[in-house]
Amino acid sequence: MSIEIRNINKFYGSAQALFDVSLSVRKGEFVTLLGPSGSGKTTLLKIIAGFEPVSSGSITMGGADVTALPPEKRNFGLVFQGYALFPHMSVYDNIAYPLKVRRLSRGEIDARVEAMLDLVQLGRFSNRRPSELSGGQQQRVALARALVFKPDLLLLDEPMSALDKKLRIDLQEELRDIHRTLGTTFINVTHDQEEAMHMSDRIAVMNHGRISQYDTSFNLYRRPNSRFVADFIGKSNIFSGAISRQGEDSVFRSEQIAFPLVERLSAQDDAMVMIRPEDASIETAPPSDRRIHLPARVQHSTYSGDRVFYTLALEGGGSFIVYGRARAGIHADGEPVYATFLAEDCVILGGAG
Repeated sequence: MSIEIRNINKFYGSAQALFDVSLSVRKGEFVTLLGPSGSGKTTLLKIIAGFEPVSSGSITMGGADVTALPPEKRNFGLVFQGYALFPHMSVYDNIAYPLKVRRLSRGEIDARVEAMLDLVQLGRFSNRRPSELSGGQQQRVALARALVFKPDLLLLDEPMSALDKKLRIDLQEELRDIHRTLGTTFINVTHDQEEAMHMSDRIAVMNHGRISQYDTSFNLYRRPNSRFVADFIGKSNIFSGAISRQGEDSVFRSEQIAFPLVERLSAQDDAMVMIRPEDASIETAPPSDRRIHLPARVQHSTYSGDRVFYTLALEGGGSFIVYGRARAGIHADGEPVYATFLAEDCVILGGAG
């Protein structure tokens, strides 16, 4: 079911937690609310779930206004960070509980629970208690319980934050497969960028109670609309400077660099350029082609097997991060090098928001 969140504001006394937040979620879409602590993502999730009233604004589902509906009237599933399983119940009974509350027949309950156990691959654990399961298995029980009554929307509140990295990656794949199988609309909350980019159709990046950018993973990474998004999503080099016009060309200038831009832009006194570290290279001599090259020295390096991550100290001041090939060896700390990149790989950023 589609969801329309329009101009949501939330106050706690005189403190404002959300500022005019609007968000459209298509039916069957997997959307993630991503941001640092205090960005407002959990507050927004609680408002969608009905656990927090709005100060102003509206929420509609499938065209129906649900802003004032209590949580139990919204037909939403919810998976908490702590799973909230009933410790005295078996896996089967935990999953069956929402159906028993809805007074479904025994045959319908058995059929739905068995289907969910198969979906989350826990059929042989149906008689176990939560304390007899691993963290990943408990997470899958919580997911099955939230989906068994066929909710219009599934809300996930950082459900994988307590798991180790390898298990998180495995469960991300499983959760994405379950989403594709069922076609239920999912809204996930996380501060983990990799999790958000791996699983989501679209991501709402939040900062200080506002949505900074709502877009696909690709556009958030390759075309961030602000310094905050560029800094928060992945690693980046950002230069502050100005754009001037030279005839038909637009030229970016900062203290460290000056080069013509691929796009024709109007003059700006306050502009920022981003270069991702994988779009640059580290060289021991100035390149003979049209690549921009910045004299630098290696500050330190991190070897990760397939490549090396370098932090360079630029001669003109500031630092530059870049990935280098690992097979050719590692440049030593203090070694003079050049950071090189193409003008077309630079992204002009908007404001700080």
